[in-house]
Amino acid sequence: MRLIYVSPVPWASFEQRPHKFVRWFHASRGAEVLWFDPYPTRLPTPADLARLRHGTLPPAPPVPAWLHVVRPRALPIEPLPVSGWVNRLLWADALARARAFAAGGPTLLVLGKPALFALQLVHALERCGSLYDAMDDFPAFYRGLSRWAMRCRERRLARRVDALWASSSALQQHWHGVRGDAQRVLNGLDAALLPTPRERRADAAPRVFGYVGTMAAWFDWSAIDALARARPLDRVRLIGPRFEPPPPGLPANVELLPPCDHAQALRAMNAFDVGLIPFKRNALTAGVDPIKYYEYRALGLPVLSSAFGEMQRRGDEAGVFLYDECPDGIASSVAAAARAACGVARTAEPEAGYAGRHAWSARFDAAWLPAPARERQRERR
Repeated sequence: MRLIYVSPVPWASFEQRPHKFVRWFHASRGAEVLWFDPYPTRLPTPADLARLRHGTLPPAPPVPAWLHVVRPRALPIEPLPVSGWVNRLLWADALARARAFAAGGPTLLVLGKPALFALQLVHALERCGSLYDAMDDFPAFYRGLSRWAMRCRERRLARRVDALWASSSALQQHWHGVRGDAQRVLNGLDAALLPTPRERRADAAPRVFGYVGTMAAWFDWSAIDALARARPLDRVRLIGPRFEPPPPGLPANVELLPPCDHAQALRAMNAFDVGLIPFKRNALTAGVDPIKYYEYRALGLPVLSSAFGEMQRRGDEAGVFLYDECPDGIASSVAAAARAACGVARTAEPEAGYAGRHAWSARFDAAWLPAPARERQRERR
């Protein structure tokens, strides 16, 4: 059995859902994997240069012997009508490699990004089972012509594949009108990497409010500023790549640390007293189920978060404290939520069985996958 995976993130990045899926697929089926890194799927903007200047990346995970990483060549012209014809010439080698790989045995094709290259693969490998794993509202990350083109491509892809997963309730609801069989497959955690939860005295000081992850357009610096000012004797520790510079004038108790690998990130979380998820509420985050939520809770941490995406459904769950993102009231709301989170006694034992129930393997084992090969050509939807 074999797997071809078109990823929305490079292999050489902080491990996320795509990495966990291919590792699970290999471990459960002994599969060899052909992984395609992403290429630019919109017209370039001045902000791209800024991200190159300010962005930092975590150490790249090693490439295992069973995984082959390829980055398709492409010009950043995909929204334009002629882009498919132009880039198809550049994709010839990558498509040939995919065909040769699939000829080696039954192959499942998983598309994690709705790019033209993904559509080309579905067409070229019609006898392979196919899955679109919708992890974000991808068009929301684009503007103008690029957004329109991405929305059209995504719908075409959703109709062509054999199965569709959605990583949040909002995304499942979005796709239900296109495909009634869209499955909700929430994110999860890697239980094998979790350190032993650390005991902390309830009256320990200073307290550490911590965040591990990417800081980009969805990251709410105003909430960080409000938290740091409301808790001047505590620390606000932010770890991860920053694709936008932090605003000037942040309080001195805000610590900005570089990205690290996943195992190091989990050890860093274990030193927190409260886990932070300070995301803006907008189209970018409406369909997000944050992985760090599961990791924080598996380590016994209370979670301080805005009510975005899947988190807005967790306001009544134990250990979750949501604040109001309204600009007129964010300072008082963040301060109140922080006080409530600090009032939760942290123990060395998180909820029994939590990590196992929310492990990536449990998520993927419970979901339906199409067969890796089809005896007949796929029916057009």
